Amino acid sequence: MTETTTRTGYRVRGSALTGRNWLNTGGRQLQLEDLRGKIVILDFWTFCCINCLHVIDELRPLEEAYQDVLVTVGVHSPKFEHEADPVALASAVERYDIRHPVLDDPKLDTWAAYTARAWPTLVVIDPEGYIVAHLSGEGHAGGLASLVEELVAEHEAKGTLHRGDGPYMAAPSTAGALKFPGKLLALPEAGTFLVGDTGHHRLVELEADLTTVRRTIGSGTKGFADGGPTEAEFNEPQGLALLPTALAAEVGYDVVVADSVNHRLRGVDLATGRVTTLAGNGTQRLLDSGNHTRAGLQENAREVGAESEAPRLTETHLGTDALDVSLSSPWDVVYSSVLVRVVIAMAGTHQIFSYDPRSHAVDVLAGTGLEGLLDGEASTAWFAQPSGLAEDGDGTLWVADSETSAVRSLAFEEIDGRIRTRVGTAIGTGLFDFGFRDGDAEQARLQHPLGVTALPDGSIAIADTYNGAVRRYDPSTREVSTLLRGLAEPSDVLVDMGPVADGGDPLLIVVEANSHQLVRTPLPRQALAVDEGASRTQRPTTPVTEGPLAVTVRFTAPTGQKLDDRWGDPTQLKISSSPESLIVSGGGTSQGLTREVVLSQEAGDGVLHITARAASCDGEPGGEIPDHAACHLYQQDWGIPVAVSGDGESTLTLELRGLD
Repeated sequence: MTETTTRTGYRVRGSALTGRNWLNTGGRQLQLEDLRGKIVILDFWTFCCINCLHVIDELRPLEEAYQDVLVTVGVHSPKFEHEADPVALASAVERYDIRHPVLDDPKLDTWAAYTARAWPTLVVIDPEGYIVAHLSGEGHAGGLASLVEELVAEHEAKGTLHRGDGPYMAAPSTAGALKFPGKLLALPEAGTFLVGDTGHHRLVELEADLTTVRRTIGSGTKGFADGGPTEAEFNEPQGLALLPTALAAEVGYDVVVADSVNHRLRGVDLATGRVTTLAGNGTQRLLDSGNHTRAGLQENAREVGAESEAPRLTETHLGTDALDVSLSSPWDVVYSSVLVRVVIAMAGTHQIFSYDPRSHAVDVLAGTGLEGLLDGEASTAWFAQPSGLAEDGDGTLWVADSETSAVRSLAFEEIDGRIRTRVGTAIGTGLFDFGFRDGDAEQARLQHPLGVTALPDGSIAIADTYNGAVRRYDPSTREVSTLLRGLAEPSDVLVDMGPVADGGDPLLIVVEANSHQLVRTPLPRQALAVDEGASRTQRPTTPVTEGPLAVTVRFTAPTGQKLDDRWGDPTQLKISSSPESLIVSGGGTSQGLTREVVLSQEAGDGVLHITARAASCDGEPGGEIPDHAACHLYQQDWGIPVAVSGDGESTLTLELRGLD
């Protein structure tokens, strides 16, 4: 709900602006007294929050119109741990083209001083330093414009208004050929890739090497315009979806683009590069859910969770003239082979929409618009800033639900000729629960994921954005593991099937947004859909003895870390086999990284499946681990083809390596 506190009738001076550092000031450390004579808007924000991003855009015209009397100060008060990283904050300020001073408030000191309770919150301070308004939520641009006019007239008459330039100074750009790329799409017929070059407000087609630019689509100027590849304009394009060939020929475009800040869907004809508008009237769709507090959300969750509602079909029809429908920050799109529609992650209203390219109908597919995590029938489900979509081989849709640090699913069932949609949660528990933990999905934790993709074996790869990692969720075992870490805010992941044509394995492509690049990495064996018999012929077989076979995994904690043995042995070894009869004894899961295994020669050749884990925390060897030390879980999986023979090896030694 958007709350507005009208201009105060009492005089309270603004509190000091305290924090770790200032950005966009050329190194100057500002004080509130330095802004005396200006009208000041304090914008309390955090860069994960879509409603905060809306407010930043709402304030731009006001800042431009009153640039000689108005100073906006963004007070960044983080929700997620990653957002307290000053490097990540600097990237966010550049990414969102913020053109006013920003105070880094990692401990929420200024947030508390001004009694902010929700993101976003706006506080208006007059030229004499007194608080005149306290607002929360979005949609206040009109009221602020009236208030600024009133304050200008009042303080010009009093002689307390000082006109002139403010303290903003732009920081140098870190971008290269790409700038904060968002989502990625493979173009199989061309063997190239189309990426949303979000920070440059355009699309870029890259050659297979992921660096050579074949062409650009969009002028690179922030705006809204249809037309050819050099005339068209986007505003922070994000998701991309490729239509089936026959459907594309019928409707006249190949790719659907989520044009996030324009609140529109755009269509791209790959043959000509021409861009057209498919859906959205450019007016942001608003719901009464933009500024929930933690306590309020938890109370609402208890109330709604206790209700029982009869199942019903879930689509809410918004109209068949898609150009008349308001959208809100569409962040990703995917073509659903089950629905025969484009599905949209509508981040701004915490919902999932659908668009029919043939009828131009727009419908709400799932989500009430309330922000949170609630499963069940699609019409009653809650999402929180859904930002990534993928379809698996069974037609299930997977959703990166960023603000709940969750991965959700949309499963479809046909009943009486109509499709019913149910929402489930694979990983995640709520708006304020996040972390970096592998293992069983009920205990695993992510941090603000933005992208998902289906892997060849049916598991799901996750761009775990604020953890700087790519994670894997296996629906068959409900296990979560880490594939890659040490990345700079990965925003999307995609399977590259190109090497398969040459007899190789598919690779994983990661969009590393804050490094302005795309990177390839091999997929681990367990994520490939490979027949075990075929894999034995491709990998060398290890001759091993019937037993006892001594299996040892060697692990040394990285420099600056030590094994976390405060609660016992922090290592674990899991051993199984294909076929199961290959292991006579020594299988299963237990602590420690050594095991004796007895194998059966009668079972024939097979594969040993070995998973090793070790936990270490920041701290020097021999010293105590600090109470709040960062801890790390390392895991490696091996599938080792073996041939059992009397003269085979009696030891098997493997290395578990930390990736820090």
